[in-house]
Amino acid sequence: MSASSSAFVLEPFAPSWGLRNPHVQSVLANGLRPQDGVVFRRQRLDTPDGDFVDLDFADVTGATWADLGDDAPIVLLLHGLEGSARRGYAHEVYKQLAARGIRAAGLNFRSCSGEMNRTAYLYHAGATGDVALAMAWLDSQFHGVAKGMVGFSLGGNVLLKYLGERGEEVRGRVATAVAVSPPFDMVAGSQAFNHGPGRLYARLFLRTLKEKTRAHAALLADKIDVERVLRAQTVAEFDDALTAPLHGFRDAQDYYTQCGAGRFLPGIRVPTLLLRALDDPFFGDDLGLVTQAANPCLVPGFTAHGGHVGFLESLVPRRFWAERQAARFLAYYLQ
Repeated sequence: MSASSSAFVLEPFAPSWGLRNPHVQSVLANGLRPQDGVVFRRQRLDTPDGDFVDLDFADVTGATWADLGDDAPIVLLLHGLEGSARRGYAHEVYKQLAARGIRAAGLNFRSCSGEMNRTAYLYHAGATGDVALAMAWLDSQFHGVAKGMVGFSLGGNVLLKYLGERGEEVRGRVATAVAVSPPFDMVAGSQAFNHGPGRLYARLFLRTLKEKTRAHAALLADKIDVERVLRAQTVAEFDDALTAPLHGFRDAQDYYTQCGAGRFLPGIRVPTLLLRALDDPFFGDDLGLVTQAANPCLVPGFTAHGGHVGFLESLVPRRFWAERQAARFLAYYLQ
């Protein structure tokens, strides 16, 4: 069924007074999401190149995998840059899904599960191989169970690229998906993220990216200029020095051009909700790519406010709009 024929309707996003500033949203929501009520079970998957990725199965209090039953749908979550499957937004999604009778697991990208990976290869916005591995494993272990996916920020880009580049092939494995705060044009996003207010956010990511570079230096030394990476002042400089050469791209511009989700939107063949705020400080003006894709499987959910992975509706009670809409959409197609 195409998304255009769906009766699904998004609830309006109406943030409380004082919560319309994009930076308040981007920072405050990240710190306020509760990280309790979920217990994790970890499954390690070996990759064909001798590395590993970790899957975290989320058991929500009162609605564990055992409680929900063997026939309950399953959703795989993909986290954002330097995040993990246990971030606050992930907890919130797991709870929202469990309340609707859906089991969930999160894929930790390489180096993001709390343990450094074995090979020089890390992860990036276009690295869909490990996602395909995880989905194939879930299909083998839970064959015949309806499955969906949800991705946040960089994970949203990986998700859209995975769906778009595989097209019809994915339909038998994935029934529906949601991307929250994904970039569509990574070149334009780089300009926003590495200049002005966006550069302040970039510095936070650079800190952990450089820490991982130091920890991985012995494996990286013969593949990249480690000192150049450690001198990077923006994420774009980091990508130019490490991400691009390490993963087979000419430079950062080539990496952004080849991996930006916008070019893969026309190929998506499952109902996919796209949640983005017009005031997202991480990205440029790239929402037109969704219209240009002219794909009836895409459901745009663009809001005036919300920042980057924010969408905080109120402080008392604490309510998070994007996670609830994601769970509602996934449940609509999975049940």
